[in-house]
Amino acid sequence: MAEAERIIGTPDTPDADREDQERAGTGATAAEAERPRGKRRIAVLFAVAVFAYALDLISKMIVVAKLEHHEPIEIVGDWLRFEAIRNAGAAFGFGEAFTVIFTVIAAAVIVVIIRLARKLYSLPWAIALGLLLGGALGNLTDRIFRSPGVFEGAVVDFIAPKHFAVFNLADSAIVCGGILIVLLSFRGLDPDGTVHKD
Repeated sequence: MAEAERIIGTPDTPDADREDQERAGTGATAAEAERPRGKRRIAVLFAVAVFAYALDLISKMIVVAKLEHHEPIEIVGDWLRFEAIRNAGAAFGFGEAFTVIFTVIAAAVIVVIIRLARKLYSLPWAIALGLLLGGALGNLTDRIFRSPGVFEGAVVDFIAPKHFAVFNLADSAIVCGGILIVLLSFRGLDPDGTVHKD
């Protein structure tokens, strides 16, 4: 009887082992597939950030060289013009007395985005965070390197719509990234690519 049980049970053991190996292999394959996908999303984040930062930096260099201390340039009549100003406050000229605080906040935002990038598996989130990162870096560069001093530098603003505050491309990137994050949150899409419904 024991011999019969041994003979009957023998074939099951390799099958069970094979199933365990297949399950383990499937899990490993899924994890390996996720890694490149996550790396691609991180690459998109930093590519968007570099693009936004470069546009902002180049535009400010041109404005300082060609427009500062000159008459504003009308783009669309008096509805939109380019006018170089130095802004010691936050986006759109708010809070000029708290320049150092805004500098610290911008630096903190950059650190948070970089840490969050490790768990990023969503393309829309990568674009949104890239816009935020590029915009924050753009204005932080002004805070550090422009007068009157380190961490107190005034940001270069130049886009002046009628009846609205003067801003720059970094501000635009931050606002667009923020709006996209709000929309993604309303849709229930998380940075790791999962979708939740409240």
